[in-house]
Amino acid sequence: MSYDLIIKNGRSITGSRIEIAINAGKIVKVSEQIDADSKEEVCLDGQTYVSAGWIDDHVHCFEKMSLYYDFPDEIGVKKGVTTVIDAGTTGAENIHEFYDLAKQAKTNVYALVNISKWGIIEQDELADLSKIKEELVHKALRELPDFVVGIKARMSKTVIGENGITPLEMAKKIQQANHNLPLMVHIGSAPPQLDDILAHMSKGDVLTHCFNGKPNGILDKEQEKIKDFAWAAYNKGVVFDIGHGTDSFNFHVAETALKEGMKAASISTDIYIRNRENGPVYDLATTMEKLRVVGYEWPEIIEKVTVEPAENFHFTTKGQVKEGYDGDLTIFTIEAGQKTLTDSNGFTREATEIIKPVKTIIGGVVYDN
Repeated sequence: MSYDLIIKNGRSITGSRIEIAINAGKIVKVSEQIDADSKEEVCLDGQTYVSAGWIDDHVHCFEKMSLYYDFPDEIGVKKGVTTVIDAGTTGAENIHEFYDLAKQAKTNVYALVNISKWGIIEQDELADLSKIKEELVHKALRELPDFVVGIKARMSKTVIGENGITPLEMAKKIQQANHNLPLMVHIGSAPPQLDDILAHMSKGDVLTHCFNGKPNGILDKEQEKIKDFAWAAYNKGVVFDIGHGTDSFNFHVAETALKEGMKAASISTDIYIRNRENGPVYDLATTMEKLRVVGYEWPEIIEKVTVEPAENFHFTTKGQVKEGYDGDLTIFTIEAGQKTLTDSNGFTREATEIIKPVKTIIGGVVYDN
């Protein structure tokens, strides 16, 4: 048997030896050892890790926007990330233009369509309810079924104007009319109040910016505990997603949650060109390091950028190293080192372990980092 590509002498995040064969862009064999011919071989040193390709489920990468934008390959393949989901940069009126550009990227690009028809052209895209057109969202979903994987509603003060919880009610109506597709909800400053937002969310809905340090967040700062209604949402199955961003990740909130037994389900960046170039985000690997200093273990961190986002957004052939799955892999090292990490509020922690992508494989094509 001959293969297109074999990854030799790799190591899984749990420490076991792993070798992987890929044909026609798909994983066709996973074993401790594969002895076969191949057109291409990546031979590792037995200490370098291989995982399913990393998925960043909250980015902004439609390069034609002016407020939040980036270039898919700058935050994807070049950073060890095989798949990105743009989280509502575009709405139904401009998502086709985004799709045409996204197809040209090496990175796998998907999108959540903003319920506001032009997306985030201005900060207050949900202040005018006439921009929310259920039939336009449905049309985008019908015309781009392999690109649009869900919908996005940003529910914070600067976005909704005087509309309170109404945009979220409209988003839930759109969701239910479209086979209960994934819904991501951004949270920030009130109004609306976080307890009202969470009361409207259902099991499987994704709450992004879950560990922000704002008064309208999950931490009761007076009692130094996670608010009861946040626990109620977590326990009913609302998906807590990091969505780091410029202003939405706080070490203390994440640490307090972990002490109480609350963990984020998925790790994402909310990256765009400014917080990539100037920080505090930089890339997905740096965000993963931040969860490590909070106290998460590496195997679960890897799961939260592979298995979990794949399940949350219904990717049936991504997120795992299994036969029949896409030939998307991230090859990386974890080494001892010193690095100062900064959260969205300027607080720092010292990392003693550095995770570094060295190769990104997308559809069986190998790219060096």
